[in-house]
Amino acid sequence: MNLSKFGSRNALIALAVIILLFCALAWYWSREPAIFDVQAQAESYAEKESLTVVTGVVTTATLIEVANTLLEKPGGYLSNDVTPPSVFLDNMPNWEFGVLVQVRDLARVLRNNISRSQSQSTADPDLEIAEPQFNYNSESWLVPRTEGEYREGIKAMQSYLQRLSDPGERQAQFYARADNLSEWLKMVEVRLGSLSQRLSASVGQERINTDLAGEPDATQSTATPHNLMIKTAWNKIDDEFYEARGSCWALIHFMRAMEIDFASVLAKKNATISLRQIIRELEATQSQVWSPVILNGSGFGFVANHSLTLASYISRANAAVIDLRSLLAQG
Repeated sequence: MNLSKFGSRNALIALAVIILLFCALAWYWSREPAIFDVQAQAESYAEKESLTVVTGVVTTATLIEVANTLLEKPGGYLSNDVTPPSVFLDNMPNWEFGVLVQVRDLARVLRNNISRSQSQSTADPDLEIAEPQFNYNSESWLVPRTEGEYREGIKAMQSYLQRLSDPGERQAQFYARADNLSEWLKMVEVRLGSLSQRLSASVGQERINTDLAGEPDATQSTATPHNLMIKTAWNKIDDEFYEARGSCWALIHFMRAMEIDFASVLAKKNATISLRQIIRELEATQSQVWSPVILNGSGFGFVANHSLTLASYISRANAAVIDLRSLLAQG
């Protein structure tokens, strides 16, 4: 018997098994989490922690659950992994970053606006801890690890939630006012507008520079061409796609939570339907992608362009956000 051949065959079989195992793990870890019921989740959390469901509990509990999902989903948090198979994955890390951006934005608005009665009132001590923790480097894998920093942010949010539902605690507040909702929607509008533009750049197009449009006396630091050629690099197209999917996934939950906590404000402004339309457009962004790769055909070409399809839903959601902010600004 040729032992060298026998050993080589076993080595090849072992290598093939390892590769198959890595492929199976990569497929399983790359599955996007399902959308959860924000009201049921908040009620379950309140029951487990013996909390009273008051204004702001659903939004805060939803933020906590979305942040927890980043860390506890299959495979855990992958953006800072440096070992196989996660180091070879890029779709899920980009999805995670899209979710993280929305978590950061909501935590910032909670700290700076929603938890404060006016601009000169003091910030909530727990939110002062949580907001910067979520802004820690998303790819740190040594000391301190990203997961540990985000867990500290979650703990601070849980402390805020506990105090928020305590009738004897007067400092922790959630002010469900039209101006506070509008402040958050303003950030959402900017994010969705950026995502839509980046997705649309998948096919490349020449655009007129409108940076200073509408302001005849406006200036900028350095001159830019009148016509700009915008095109996403071929190896970044799926990155932009999955970041947008993650951002929309988080926004669906936050919008549903806002509908509950800001119900009276929305009803008074006759804006509940407008918010639900935003949610419907965002839900369309989560449709199953049946293709094994993100296709990048031309706008009217033979092959589909997944980025443009996603951009159309995001653009419509963004237009509805602008309309909703206009409604909230009316008396």
